[in-house]
Amino acid sequence: MKQTLLATSLSRALLCAVMLPASYQAAAQSVETPDAGNSAEGMDARQDAKQLDTVVVQGEIAYRNRTLDIEPVLSYDLEYFQRFEPNTVGDMVKRVPGVGFVGSDVMEFDGAQLRGLAGGYTQVLINGKKVPGAGDDRSFWVDRIPAEMVDRIEILRSNSANRSGDAVAGAINIILRDAYAFDGHYIRVGVNRWFDGEVNPTFGAVTSGEALGGRVLAGVNVQDRYRRKDKRSDRFTDPSKEELASWEDQVEVKDGRDYSANFSYTVDVGETGRLGIDAFYVKTDRDVTEVSYEEEYDDGDVITADVPGLAIVDQKNWGAGLEYRFGMAGGITELDLDHARFADNSFEREEEHVYENGDWDESEGEAEYIDAKDAETSFKIAHMRSLGAAGMEFGVDYRDKERDVTYAFFEWEAENEGDPVVYQPDSIIGSVIEERRVDPYIQFNGQAGILAWEAGLRYETTRSRIRYSEDGDVEGSARKDYNELLPSMHLRWDVTDADRINLSLARSIKRPNFNEMIPALLDGEFGDNDYIGNPQLDPETANGIDLGWEHRLGRKGVIGINFFYRDVKDLIEVVNTGAPSEEMLDTWEEMVEDGEAASIEEAMTAEPADSWVFTSANIGDGKVWGAEFDLSTPLSAFGLDNTGVFLNYSWVDSKIDDFLGERRFNNQAKSVFNIGFIQDLPALAASFGVTYRKQGDAYERILGEEVTVRYGDDLEAFVEKRFGNRISVRLSAANLLDASKDEFFHKFDTLGDQTDRDYDEYELETEEAGPSYQMVMRWSF
Repeated sequence: MKQTLLATSLSRALLCAVMLPASYQAAAQSVETPDAGNSAEGMDARQDAKQLDTVVVQGEIAYRNRTLDIEPVLSYDLEYFQRFEPNTVGDMVKRVPGVGFVGSDVMEFDGAQLRGLAGGYTQVLINGKKVPGAGDDRSFWVDRIPAEMVDRIEILRSNSANRSGDAVAGAINIILRDAYAFDGHYIRVGVNRWFDGEVNPTFGAVTSGEALGGRVLAGVNVQDRYRRKDKRSDRFTDPSKEELASWEDQVEVKDGRDYSANFSYTVDVGETGRLGIDAFYVKTDRDVTEVSYEEEYDDGDVITADVPGLAIVDQKNWGAGLEYRFGMAGGITELDLDHARFADNSFEREEEHVYENGDWDESEGEAEYIDAKDAETSFKIAHMRSLGAAGMEFGVDYRDKERDVTYAFFEWEAENEGDPVVYQPDSIIGSVIEERRVDPYIQFNGQAGILAWEAGLRYETTRSRIRYSEDGDVEGSARKDYNELLPSMHLRWDVTDADRINLSLARSIKRPNFNEMIPALLDGEFGDNDYIGNPQLDPETANGIDLGWEHRLGRKGVIGINFFYRDVKDLIEVVNTGAPSEEMLDTWEEMVEDGEAASIEEAMTAEPADSWVFTSANIGDGKVWGAEFDLSTPLSAFGLDNTGVFLNYSWVDSKIDDFLGERRFNNQAKSVFNIGFIQDLPALAASFGVTYRKQGDAYERILGEEVTVRYGDDLEAFVEKRFGNRISVRLSAANLLDASKDEFFHKFDTLGDQTDRDYDEYELETEEAGPSYQMVMRWSF
């Protein structure tokens, strides 16, 4: 079976036993886990390829895996999620403990957040490897990967030395299907119907078997992606809501198609070698149309506006890797070469046609074109071997990254009502960020009776270069280098055959967001305040502890609880540079031109600055803590072997200090709760189930704005009918409670206004979408 970079040294020892000659197998016995062959525990030790018809027609309810890993890992096979027919990885991970989504639109799950921390604190891996994504905070949108490409999802709660340390909140590892683990063929055909009557098809196919002297797996997936939401905004002069300043109605429709494919080839080489090649490709084509109507009240005048908008999204993610493992010098040597790339060629425009008391006043528009390329190439060499009663792994990771982003801005203004919309170029802003990393590591592991341990050190070196240009001219460049030592230690105590305690201590890192590093001045970025990036930022680091208990319930069930704490150093927050904003400079120049002041200095005295240029800086420390509970079990104790229940609850809290004082980490949902059941009806070859999800409120405070985000309850259900061992048909329904997303905005012009609570505007915004239904047929052949 293909192993990933996230496999612990324990699972590597099991691989050694499969690949090496008998003489080495005897030496490796000391680091094997005695119960590796147990089906409930030995998921990473299985050798027989899973028949794909078991994926198509599930004879039993699937539960969370109980893994052999020494570090704390939660593992969920695709079958755990599949009966609710998720379309994307986002639809899958929303059901697992501790994963929140703040900022996503209704019925969308893109920016995953572990422990409630922003996407940049959560590492997303594909097959154990880092991939570039769209987010300026280095996040990866998990809704880009279709569920049909996935073998399993792993939640890695703590760091280990043999993988990248930039995962303060933890990591989500998306394991794609590979040729060594699956055998067979199937197709998936389905149709989605949305609450507004729109109907969209979906299609997928997977084949796997022996070919080219080894094993090959190939899969394709095409699915139409459609979302409609209705949005209402009411804006008041202050939170008392006594005076309505304006309101807006908007209909937004996202209509597009995603294409994806994955490929895996595995072949044994000689007596001990195994070569693996894997690749994936995802393309998103999407049109986003907005139709808005606004009405504003100003001293008895009624100002209305029609605001049409269009965004054309063209994004691609792809990656390819080569992995070769072979026996050498009494151990196993691994060579990995990978390249992954993200490309975004998207266009967005918005016009505004304004009428005052029914008469045309003005028409104008803005447009933006994005040309973004983010590429990462990595190479790894590692060696694993037995050292008496212990195991050792050491190696080095090399990574080269280049992120090249260009924004082209256009504008249009009409002289008369009905003039054609013809955009003219305004400005072009570009940035290039290059990072080169060389990260050596060493890791040891062992087992003594009921205790298993793992300890390691990783030294991450980062060399970065930032260049910024405007209208083709280089306006600035900078270099920044930093190094961090990241120790980690994990302990697993098998108290009984059913009870296990895990303890993890690890140091992790969060590199600065890309937009925080670019030294470009953004006029009016925060109310009347400007912003300029800081290329000399240091990374944030965190010392973390996880303590968990897990209990096996019967043969399949698992219950567990985990407590975690993160002490974050060198937090990056927005601070005042002390320089006046462009608006203040313009005000003083106008005062001199109008004769209100004899000089700029006199104007500054007469009209003191109240808006400034802000930047990002390392300002201090923060703390994050919480508890995570999960239950996944059949109700066999009550004689209900065919009833499975699922429940998880995560509670999180945090503390940092910003420009106004103490608050939580921005956009940290206070809790995430999931509960559901599946009822199998063997006599009827059918099943049905329901899941319910509730995410707690989240709060964000930035300069000039404070926002509370609240999501409604999410209810999903399915019913399934199986026909023999080859065909299944499922009807699933999502958003049965018509969940809404409600946002409460407190807006201010300056820092002084925010401190004094002198409001520019208070806004209530609600977006809603109705239920959707999906009918899917799977056929194995």
